[in-house]
Amino acid sequence: MKHSSDSERYTSQTHRAVADLRGLIFSGELPAGTDHLEIELAERLSMSRTPVREAARVLEAQGLLEVRPRKGVRILSLSANDMDEIYVVLTELESLAAGLAARGKYTKKELRPLLGTVADMEASLKRVDREAWAEADARFHDELVRLAGNSRMAAIISNFNDQVRRARAFTLHIRPLPVKSNEEHRALYEAIARGDEKGARKMHWQHRENARKLLTSILEEVGMKHL
Repeated sequence: MKHSSDSERYTSQTHRAVADLRGLIFSGELPAGTDHLEIELAERLSMSRTPVREAARVLEAQGLLEVRPRKGVRILSLSANDMDEIYVVLTELESLAAGLAARGKYTKKELRPLLGTVADMEASLKRVDREAWAEADARFHDELVRLAGNSRMAAIISNFNDQVRRARAFTLHIRPLPVKSNEEHRALYEAIARGDEKGARKMHWQHRENARKLLTSILEEVGMKHL
């Protein structure tokens, strides 16, 4: 019993380390291009080095940092080129997900969580609360992928999402207010609700393509074309 409890506590600490380190990277407290020793990060998170080491491996797989043997970790820079490549993949996969969601012929009750994220985005924009908008936008895309009902697709998309959300967090306050983006989200919801598979897929492809162009252009303007 003690062994099981220790294992659960270790797993919990690793999960917390992943969440805390991700938060520090997204907020810029661990800036791109900086190096950090395991012991430094462990002290910062008030935990032992083992869960920090495991968390670093998780975040390395997600493209947020690089584990450097005997040198700790390096926080990876944002790259317009990388974002462009990632969006090409995400655009195709999420457009497929949108089509599958429409094909699912979900009831309005089943689509209520998706509609709720649209309402939250619209309310956030009225308050000019960009952080709340970004959080609701992330939930919309998560729910869209869930409705597609393809676990393997969801796993692939998940591998890229942290990098996209980090770039979005970086550009959140220097991009125009996402009025058009909100309109596109509502239109996509309506296409899914009426079961328009072809329309939903085409609509979401254009939405993601618009986002790709905006995000990469901002990153290029601020001098992040290359790693």
